[in-house]
Amino acid sequence: MLAEILDGGQSFRWRCDEQHIWTGIWSDHVAQLRLTADGLLEGRAPGTGTTHLMALRNYLRLDTDFAALTDALPWRSDPHLAACITAFPGLRLPKQPFGETLLCFLCSATKQIVQIKQMVALLAQNHGTAIGRAGSSDPAFHRLPTWQELAVVPEETLRRCLLGFRARYIKQTALFLAERPGWLEETESLPYLEAKARLMELPGVGEKVADCVLLFGAGQLEAFPVDTWILKALAHRYNLAGWTPAQLTRFGRVHFGTAAGFAQQFLFAYERAKQTQK
Repeated sequence: MLAEILDGGQSFRWRCDEQHIWTGIWSDHVAQLRLTADGLLEGRAPGTGTTHLMALRNYLRLDTDFAALTDALPWRSDPHLAACITAFPGLRLPKQPFGETLLCFLCSATKQIVQIKQMVALLAQNHGTAIGRAGSSDPAFHRLPTWQELAVVPEETLRRCLLGFRARYIKQTALFLAERPGWLEETESLPYLEAKARLMELPGVGEKVADCVLLFGAGQLEAFPVDTWILKALAHRYNLAGWTPAQLTRFGRVHFGTAAGFAQQFLFAYERAKQTQK
C-alpha cells in the first residue's frame, strides 16, 4: 500500500531502494519511510532534526481520518467501488505543495509515471537548490525549482530536462506567475470551482491537470480527475462508454459525493493493478 500512496501517480519525487526504504523530497524537506515486518510505518529525516518529521506528518495527513472518509463513500450501493476499497485498504492522499504539484502535472501530459519522474528529477537536479545529503559521501538532495526561478530559465534550456513541448507550457506559466505575485496562494485558497477555473487560465492546464493539482496539491477532495485509467474504469465498470471527460467529471462528483477525488484514487489504483496482472 505504501507504494501505491507514494508511487501510484499522486506524487513523483519518491524512490524505493533495495532495502525497501522510500526516500521523498518536497519543498525543502527530505524524509524516508519504511514498513516494518509487523506492518508499522517508520519515518525519519536523514541528516535533519524534528522539523522535517513534523513536515512529513503534515505531508501524509496523519491527522486526517481516512478510514472515516472511506466509510462515507457510497460503497454500500456501488459494488465496484466496494471491490476497489477492499483491494486497497489504507489508501490515503498526501498533501503536496501546491506550486510543485502544478509543475509536476504540467510534465504529465501523454507521459507515464516513470517518464514524469525522470523529467521532474532532471528539473530538480539542473535547476533546483541542493538541500543537504544523507551522508558526506552521498549525492545531494535537490528541491524542485520555484516558479520564480523557472521564469529566468530559457525554454531551450528547460527542454534539456526531456520536457519536449511541455517546456513551452512551463516557461509560459512561470512568466505568468512571475507577473502575478500571490496568484498561486490565492488560487489554492479558493472554493473548488473558482480555483479550477483560474488554473485553467494557465498554458497547458486543462480539466484533468487542474483537477489533479487541486486534489493532490490543495486537498480539494471533490476534484475528480479523468485520465486514461478513469475513462476505462467508468466505461467498463459503469457503462459510460462514449461520455466526454467533462461529463465523466460531473458524473464522478455527483455519484461519489464530496470526497469524489478520494474515490477516484481507489478506481485508479484498481484499474492499474488489473492491467499489470494481465
